[in-house]
Amino acid sequence: MGPPLLLACLLAPLCARGATVPGSPQTWRQHEGLRRVKRAWVIPPISISENHKRIPHLLVQIKSDKQQPGGVIYSIKGPGVDEEPLGIFSIDKFSGKVFLNAMLDREENDRFRLKAFALDLGGMTLEDPTDLEIIVVDQNDNRPLFRQDVFTGRVVEGAEPGTCVMTADASDADDPETDNAALRYSILEQGAASMFSINATTGEICTARLGLDRETVGVYNLTVQAADMSGDGLTTTATAVIYLDDINDNPPEFTKEEFSMEVEEQAAGVDVGKIFVHDKDLAGSPNWLAKFTVLEGDPEGAFAIRTDPLTNDGVISVAKPLDHEVRDRFELTVSVQNEQPLEPAAPSSPRALATVRVRVRDVNEAPVFRENPRRVSVLEGAPPGTSVTTYTASDPDTRQLQTLTYALLYDPADWLQLDPHSGTVRTKRELLHPSAFLQGGWYIALVLARDDAEPPLSATGTLSIEILEVNDHAPLLQPPAGVVCGRPGRGGKLLLGATDDDRPPHGAPFHFQLSPQHPQLAHNWSITRFNVTHAVLAVLVELPEGPYSLPLLLRDSGTPPRERQELLNISVCRCGRDGTCEDGVLAATSAGAGVTLGALMIILGSILLLLVSPPLPVPTHPLPAVLAGLGAARARGRRRALRKGLLQRSGDDMRDNILNYDEQGGGEEDQDAYDINQLRHPELFSPRAKPPVRRDAPLSSATPSAPRKLPSSPSDIEDFINEGLEVADSDPSVPPYDTALIYDYEGSGSVASPLSSIVSSLTDEDQDYDYLSEWGPRFRRLADLYGQ
Repeated sequence: MGPPLLLACLLAPLCARGATVPGSPQTWRQHEGLRRVKRAWVIPPISISENHKRIPHLLVQIKSDKQQPGGVIYSIKGPGVDEEPLGIFSIDKFSGKVFLNAMLDREENDRFRLKAFALDLGGMTLEDPTDLEIIVVDQNDNRPLFRQDVFTGRVVEGAEPGTCVMTADASDADDPETDNAALRYSILEQGAASMFSINATTGEICTARLGLDRETVGVYNLTVQAADMSGDGLTTTATAVIYLDDINDNPPEFTKEEFSMEVEEQAAGVDVGKIFVHDKDLAGSPNWLAKFTVLEGDPEGAFAIRTDPLTNDGVISVAKPLDHEVRDRFELTVSVQNEQPLEPAAPSSPRALATVRVRVRDVNEAPVFRENPRRVSVLEGAPPGTSVTTYTASDPDTRQLQTLTYALLYDPADWLQLDPHSGTVRTKRELLHPSAFLQGGWYIALVLARDDAEPPLSATGTLSIEILEVNDHAPLLQPPAGVVCGRPGRGGKLLLGATDDDRPPHGAPFHFQLSPQHPQLAHNWSITRFNVTHAVLAVLVELPEGPYSLPLLLRDSGTPPRERQELLNISVCRCGRDGTCEDGVLAATSAGAGVTLGALMIILGSILLLLVSPPLPVPTHPLPAVLAGLGAARARGRRRALRKGLLQRSGDDMRDNILNYDEQGGGEEDQDAYDINQLRHPELFSPRAKPPVRRDAPLSSATPSAPRKLPSSPSDIEDFINEGLEVADSDPSVPPYDTALIYDYEGSGSVASPLSSIVSSLTDEDQDYDYLSEWGPRFRRLADLYGQ
């Protein structure tokens, strides 16, 4: 740029006329021509180049046209003078010369606007302040700058020419209105292929030709240049890195055509070996990942093949156990391809195939029970030594000479014996029902088979033996005795039952009938079926009181059926109004022996006295006297009528007499009362169908242990008593059947007082009470009192 313009406005009229100075901007003249300028001082804009080094440098000299005697004082104010940046401009206050005192930078300040003042010596303003504008002229002192040092872009391999990748743009701090900031771009270096081009004005980088192949060159590094002055000025460079994205343009290939490997037989799920492939595409991408298929040689699906995700190799494993004796080698044809399909633009190639030969090694195998479990049947009660079955195993090692031996691994009841060489199983002892070792009629044993290899191997077989039921028991009548009312249709029925130790189907339904050997029984009695286990015996004609023995024939439903002749002891009693046996008659008839009601009342009163009363002097206690009076009055009325019938049978078993009157409960601690009529008249209440079993009862016993009539509704108290009796009857460890009265026995040495008052108030020489001594110590005292 030329030397700075020096202007001296000496004459105000000249400035007012708009005279221009060479080098002044035209805009200044246009600005001044828009207004009427009065005849005063005017300073046109001043231009100065940035980076001017000769300082101080005179920019301009200003003078006022109003000269005063003694002179004019000049001053300037504004940015660069008394405002930031300070100290750039200064003025000689007497001469009006304006100086540049520092280098200018257009990129920091492209112009300065100052105010010039003219004062007299007294400090009074001579003229209005005028503007002084200093314009900084640009120089090409800034290089272009790229936005970043390294630009990164991606493009797929095989992209068409003109596919743009990125833009490498730069900037220049110089005046954009000048060539100092006019940039041009170029690629300085990209390799010999020159696969990319750059737009000179925008910096956009695009593909220049075909042939981008990631497998050949995966990354391109370009050196890009930006230059100002339209490419002739200052320059700068940056790096553009272009990555090629992979496409599936290369199929996988086997590293060789044949592979060999071996595996032991019977090994399942183990890896046999690897087959190796190579793929030029990007490792780890779907374009590289291989997929293997067994095309031939494995119709049973004995092998499986998977891809190792790290190496891309094929791993062959055993999917099903192999048997050397069946097949000792395999030849597989395997193909490979990518998970992703090939690009249409990829070169065509034949499908990759390889042959894999697998040899199966022979190893010792455990014996095998072909039938496991083995199910057989044996008749119940089979004698020892009975052959059950021959349970043997087979050795899969047909090409090895081995011998199998057998042993019983589990025989919980020790019922069996096994031949160690032949595997024949026989019974060691008789197999019977029931047994704790049977599960639903089956006996389970385990047989061990072992070979003689080194080391030996074994196998276990399950032997399930069904114990077949044999009909070896005839039904048994329950109960063997009963009591019925001797009048047809009014209590003259008895429910009969039967039990059978055999299991179904050799038990119920039972068949009851009167003995065919005594057809005359059908005139007085009949038997009808009630259910599969019970029948009803009915009186057909009115029968006199007394005991009867009915021969019955009982038959089960087994194959062949078993039958039994049994005697049913029946006591026919006098019928009451409601069709049941009268109490006194039932006691006399069914017990086989008895005492008068008065005597029994005395006995019961005495027992009650001994149990609940403290020792008191006999003469002062009123209760014995009352009981004695009641007993005497009752006894005199019936003594003569019943004495003969009762005492004639005193030689029979007397133990059941107490059962007919033992109604007071369990003594002092038994405070829960119940309806005793259920025990006196069980035919009025609904009983269980199955009566209790009393195997030790004599045939003459007529104690009612089964219902007298068909059941109509259940009864809790009777069910409770019947269940208790049934449990007691089936327990072989309990005493005989009449020990239910044992609570009456309180031991020797009782502290109770003697019943002398009863003896003194009631005397009966005709009654024999000696049998009371057989009832225990308590009754022995009564026998002594009454027998005197």
